[in-house]
Amino acid sequence: MKGKIYKGIGGFYYVKTDDDGVVECRARGRFRKERIVPMIGDDVEIEVKNGKGYVCEIYPRRSKLIRPAVANIDAVVVVAAAKSPDPNTAVIDRMLVNAEINGIEPLVCINKSDLANATELAELYTRVGYKTAVVSAETGDGLDELLGLIRGKTAAFAGVSGVGKSSLLTLITGQGLETGAVSDKISRGRHTTRHVELFAMSDGGFVLDTPGFSSIEPEEIAARELAECFPEMRRLEGRCRFRGCAHIGEPDCAVKEAVSDGRIAESRYETYRELYEFQRSRTEWK
Repeated sequence: MKGKIYKGIGGFYYVKTDDDGVVECRARGRFRKERIVPMIGDDVEIEVKNGKGYVCEIYPRRSKLIRPAVANIDAVVVVAAAKSPDPNTAVIDRMLVNAEINGIEPLVCINKSDLANATELAELYTRVGYKTAVVSAETGDGLDELLGLIRGKTAAFAGVSGVGKSSLLTLITGQGLETGAVSDKISRGRHTTRHVELFAMSDGGFVLDTPGFSSIEPEEIAARELAECFPEMRRLEGRCRFRGCAHIGEPDCAVKEAVSDGRIAESRYETYRELYEFQRSRTEWK
């Protein structure tokens, strides 16, 4: 029978089957010989013999994240808070870049709209071209808009501690997820997620938290390819004076001109510049 791995603990894989059953499985020994490790999110074929379940086939993966290890993600929902903690656009941008690098649709969700006006932040990312939802996990405002963006998809929620990912996931799934209290001193939540697990949505699709995705540097990518991960820069490809323009110090650069006249946000360009220099220096020291 076919199904999807929604949780893995201690070498056991829990598979939600197409008929809504759940089977605890081990992976067949051939996967170890072939150095293939089943991942959360894998679409699999399983068999049950003598009351024991086994993963016997893993279907081709549409996408894959390394940190955390999860497969077949359709969208990454980058969650920020309108306040407490205050939004950090550089961090938001880095997570969006990670989604772009992995070929996964990036979405933006601004939570805690009951605490502060999120219009300006939402407009920043809407102008870039990202689908954006403004919500309040406290009041439920905007939740339908967010659900409309992820319905029928497997959506990973990413964001720094304290922005309300677990509270949103609890609302979406109707299942209680552990949350960490936000420290008044540092305005960041205590990370409580212990393992990656898919949670089914009532109207189709899955959601999951992504511990590890939010705090890492963007994954391996050549500095010269970084502009492809910024939609507003991608749209200006071929308009610079020099082919292969890095958009840093070259004259007649369409990207820098767009920053000067306000078509590209300065905060987004500053994130690009910092990431470009970081990726270039990392390559040089290898």
